[in-house]
Amino acid sequence: MARNNNIHLPKSPLSIANIKKSSRIFRFMSRTDRWYFIIGTFFLALTAAAALLFPKLLGDLVNSASLKIQEKNNANLDKLEQTAIYFVYLFIAQAVFSFLRIALYVRVTENMTYGMRKSLYTSVIYQNMEFFSKNRVGELFSRFSADISQIQDTFTSGIATFLRQLLIIFGGVIYLFFSSTSLALWMLATIPVVVIISLFFGRYIRKISRQVQDFTANNNVIVEETLSGVQNVKAFSNEHFEVDRYSKSAGVLRKESIYRGLLRGSFSSFIIICLFGSFIFLIFQGLTMVRANEIPIGELITFMMLTGFVGGSIAGIAEQFVQIQKTIGAVERVLDIIDTPGEAINDNSIKTDKISGNISIRNLNFSYPSRPGFEVLKDISLELQEGKSLAIVGPSGVGKSTLISLVYRFYEPTHGQIFIGNENYLQMDLFQLRNSMALVPQEIILFGGTIYENILYGNPDATEADVIAAAQKANAHQFIELFPEKYQTIVGDRGIRLSGGQKQRVAIARAILKDPNFLFLDEATSSLDSESERLVQDALEKLMRNRTSIIIAHRLSTIRNADNIAVMKNGKIEEYGDHDSLLKIQNGLYHRMVEQQQEPSEFFQDSEVIHQ
Repeated sequence: MARNNNIHLPKSPLSIANIKKSSRIFRFMSRTDRWYFIIGTFFLALTAAAALLFPKLLGDLVNSASLKIQEKNNANLDKLEQTAIYFVYLFIAQAVFSFLRIALYVRVTENMTYGMRKSLYTSVIYQNMEFFSKNRVGELFSRFSADISQIQDTFTSGIATFLRQLLIIFGGVIYLFFSSTSLALWMLATIPVVVIISLFFGRYIRKISRQVQDFTANNNVIVEETLSGVQNVKAFSNEHFEVDRYSKSAGVLRKESIYRGLLRGSFSSFIIICLFGSFIFLIFQGLTMVRANEIPIGELITFMMLTGFVGGSIAGIAEQFVQIQKTIGAVERVLDIIDTPGEAINDNSIKTDKISGNISIRNLNFSYPSRPGFEVLKDISLELQEGKSLAIVGPSGVGKSTLISLVYRFYEPTHGQIFIGNENYLQMDLFQLRNSMALVPQEIILFGGTIYENILYGNPDATEADVIAAAQKANAHQFIELFPEKYQTIVGDRGIRLSGGQKQRVAIARAILKDPNFLFLDEATSSLDSESERLVQDALEKLMRNRTSIIIAHRLSTIRNADNIAVMKNGKIEEYGDHDSLLKIQNGLYHRMVEQQQEPSEFFQDSEVIHQ
């Protein structure tokens, strides 16, 4: 049921190797954007400098006001006004510097993440099927959403905040020592204690946070599974069970989240006590020095404000450090996918205007990469001439769909060879090969756009007249015209607004528009009503005409009409030939099936029961 789907963002250790690996991200920055980033960082430094000047000017303002009151000197009044004018200049400068930094960083970040998104999507879309069997869709989606967002946030504001806090810490501490060495030493004395306890607390809180993230992921998986299979939930009247299952999972999450909140609250209270305790101590120590005329009151105010700035930056830089660690992890995960080689394309591939329709499979063995020890197909050999059809029958799980996947080159043979014409299909241009093929699967997948867009997917360069002609040949035009929006009707997620027969006819129209040399069908008419079945079957027969076709057959009529028939069992071809030759095999699987007048699905189910 629920699975541990870790979609949170783990941190990556901040090592030289990881930083070097993550620096590959800068290849998505153009030379111009790199200069913009450097200039933006310069404005960031000016913003930090302006922030450090604020306490200094405020201290000068207080000193001038204090001298004016004590001495009633108009010269001090002029200095007071001059300092106030400096304040105005400082605020304006800081506003301008901040705007320029933000504008440059946003431009650089958006350009960079655009390139990353495009490269990531391109890399994923060009991966082979083995890649998708090893990587869950939810995890891949997390790369596009959570990881890219993490990178985007860090480069837009996280890096800026981190650098600004570093500059304030170093600049502030230097000024504090110049201002009063004794007070600066008192201020820094509390830092080691806070850091040591923070490390202990932080490590434990991170452990609890990971547990909370795991429970959150489990909650999300329950919702994802339930909504994806909501029809099954309702079919089995399990709404109450699912609500109870989710409530238990959410209850555990609530308990752990409350515990984490209490820990964070305790930790924050400790930090506040330490910081404000040391702050109050510094105030009393500073006032003692003011009364002894060791420092003026304005200098004490400057010192206390800078202490607050430095303390706040120290407290904040730890969180930014964690975010940067997460970003390094996000960059590594995204770049690992981007740098994963896609489906092999031979630069020296054989390219012809039209690929020959002869298919020759020789001594083919195949195991899925995820299960290398289990052979799905064993020593398969067959010949299919151009323009002829092959019907494959057999019980479920014997490798019928796998055989089509191999010919379509979704996977490559473990052993053996497949030839198209006289050439090994591994030496052919992969895209040209697939462009000569069309697949109508048993489970029809439509995209969430319009009917017109789904048919046009078979050939994006086709005209509107071509689309309508394909729909007519697929017996789809009539029902499409009944919709108010006709071809512009939205089909919904995965074609949910269309019936099963309507989806199949749209898929057939899509295949017709592609005009393939090779056609692969997983004939799925058993779940349709008689009228839809008749229309779909008629459309399939039109589609197969004069095309090299391989059909996973579920109906006796389709099998009889095929030029060749392959009967599969346990990953092997048990019988092969045309209808008449297979009938001559006494006690053969095909002979018994026809003799009993059973459809393949029924016959092989009964056969499995008999042989158990």
